[in-house]
Amino acid sequence: MSGKEATIFIVDQGASMGRKSNGRDESDLDFAMRYVWDSLATIMITGRTTLTVGIVGFRTDETNNALEGEEGYNNISIMQPLGPIKVPDLKKLQKSVKPSKTDVGDAVSAIIIAIDMMERFTKKLKYARKIVLVTNGTGLMDSDDLDETSSKLNEDGIELVVLGVDFDDLEFGFKEEDKDSLKAGNEKVLRSLADKCEKSVFGTAAEAVQDLSIPRVKDYRPYATFKGQLTLGDPEKYDTAMCIDIERYFRTKVAKPPSASSYVVAEMGGDIEGDVKMEDIATQGDALTAVKNARTYKIVDETAPGGKRDVDRDDLAQGFEYGRTAVAIAESDQNITKLETVASFSIVGFIPAEKYERYFNMGESCVTVAARSNEKARLALSSLVHSLAELESYAVARIVLKDGKDPQLVLLSPSIEPDLESLIDVPLPFAEDVRLYRFPPLDRVITLSGQTMTKHRNLPTDELTKAMSAYVDAMDISTFGKDDEGNPVEYMAIEDTYSPVLHRINQAIRRRAVQPDEPVQPPPEVLMKYSKPPADLVKASATQLEALIEAADVKKVPPKAKGRVKEAIKPLSGLNVDALLSREERTEINSENAIPEYKQRLGTAEDITTIESATKEMDGIIRSLIEHSLGDSGYGQAIANLGVMRDELASLEMPEVYNSFIRRLKEDLLKEKLGGDRRELWWEIKKARLGLVDKRKTEVSTVSEEEATEFYAVTSDIPMRAK
Repeated sequence: MSGKEATIFIVDQGASMGRKSNGRDESDLDFAMRYVWDSLATIMITGRTTLTVGIVGFRTDETNNALEGEEGYNNISIMQPLGPIKVPDLKKLQKSVKPSKTDVGDAVSAIIIAIDMMERFTKKLKYARKIVLVTNGTGLMDSDDLDETSSKLNEDGIELVVLGVDFDDLEFGFKEEDKDSLKAGNEKVLRSLADKCEKSVFGTAAEAVQDLSIPRVKDYRPYATFKGQLTLGDPEKYDTAMCIDIERYFRTKVAKPPSASSYVVAEMGGDIEGDVKMEDIATQGDALTAVKNARTYKIVDETAPGGKRDVDRDDLAQGFEYGRTAVAIAESDQNITKLETVASFSIVGFIPAEKYERYFNMGESCVTVAARSNEKARLALSSLVHSLAELESYAVARIVLKDGKDPQLVLLSPSIEPDLESLIDVPLPFAEDVRLYRFPPLDRVITLSGQTMTKHRNLPTDELTKAMSAYVDAMDISTFGKDDEGNPVEYMAIEDTYSPVLHRINQAIRRRAVQPDEPVQPPPEVLMKYSKPPADLVKASATQLEALIEAADVKKVPPKAKGRVKEAIKPLSGLNVDALLSREERTEINSENAIPEYKQRLGTAEDITTIESATKEMDGIIRSLIEHSLGDSGYGQAIANLGVMRDELASLEMPEVYNSFIRRLKEDLLKEKLGGDRRELWWEIKKARLGLVDKRKTEVSTVSEEEATEFYAVTSDIPMRAK
């Protein structure tokens, strides 16, 4: 497409455009101008000076055109000369575009005026030319010069777009009833003119206004990112090296929404007196001015006022972040970090397609084609493309876009189409770009002790898997849509989906530019359509959803009880005790503070060995408390340590470690190996239910409930005070 565009809008401002037709709450002019204002705002958003706009009004109260005074050109005014349009121009047009007090003025003559404006401005230069006529077709119209007008439009390559208010459009499904003969005749004349033009569009304004909510996807002219040679081997050293003249273009590029900038209201000049209102500022040309940033650099200097002194940026050394450390690099050493590269595009190797992982793709893709009008290069590139395709391989290439630029590694994939043979490339990651993350498997649970479990509370059952599969099949949208003939098609086609962020921001900007005092309208349905599943599909899959909820045992979480939140008690010293304790690497657990230190060791354990070592130390502490206890004085502390050990190991899914310990402890107690007759302690253990960890406590345990109950029983003559 051409980079330069010229568009002229011809607006009908007759008195009849002020009436409200077909039950609308706005006039015919306001209704039709919705399309014009939105188009002007879209052009202004681009910020391109090569997009020029002109506005011509007909059936106006005054006459202002190049053919003024000639017959048939009365009541036609040039309201905006052809050229770039800015916000002040838009504000001025909004005030001047309004219904006039006359219905005199010819639409065909206005088209001729627009053709003359177009010819004077664009001359013979390469432009995309368009004239848009907006009218309700109720005025008198001269149809004598239609053939000459259409011939001139075709000669200059001008596209004619006719948008009629309440014009009949059978394809859109609109037909105005009881239409007067004058409007019907004018509509027929304009349709005839459009049919004679090679490039034309004829439609009703209602369709154009309705389509305003549909995002406008624009095809941009491709531009080359690299032009040169694709090489295999070093052509300066070897005669057998391959060199192909190629051109590389963007194939996919991310469309980003407009970024916000910082502006403030410009200061008014001294020649303005009296009170100034904001709406007056908007008409003063450039009403906004960019915010200017100023940076100052300070260093610590105890001799300077305030303890800091300003320094120039040139006196500072450049630094880079390495983790949390700032590494300063002198200017003389910066050449070490900068590669001296030259523009090049060379293949460094090949890999089988099946060995390449898709997640290596990093960023936008480009396409490489043979140089234009170079048959030798086209044949050579075709041979390379077909070779890669037949061998099911990819090529890895190093590319430097310009001299001094950082090199990139790209993957070259063959692409063979009927009218194009090319190489498609995507950037590849370097070693520093790859992050390896390990996640637990989804079909099994591996405990800390290395045991593999296929049935676990965190794993889905066969019933749940079948219910989920049935629900996914019921929510299939691949054939949920319907075409014009009622046949099933894909519900969410890629060409019908739009970026909500990009287009919503653009729509809000256009709305604010045209109507700055009105609120931004809600997002259109076309942007929100695919944000939720279709209602009919949800209704049809309700049965599968209920079965899934039942299989997954989904329960409603009760709301949290409202109450006063207890504030954590802060130590008077203000020190973070937990942080201080975590810094100290303890080698042994202190018997005086065994429970906190044991929990801390388990909380920071990185492997099973650490857990087993801490448990062994707690084992020794418990045995020492029992063995050196005077009577039952140490039983309470031993029971407390024992309970913490049991809970912690069960939560870590290591019940076998505790079960092995408690079995040995029971045996030693009954055999009086811990300082004499300590059988009374076994009754305390039984009372506290600190025996074997069974399946009720954790599914990892191999101890049944019956075995855990039998473990409390003893066959010796231990005196029991209760059952």
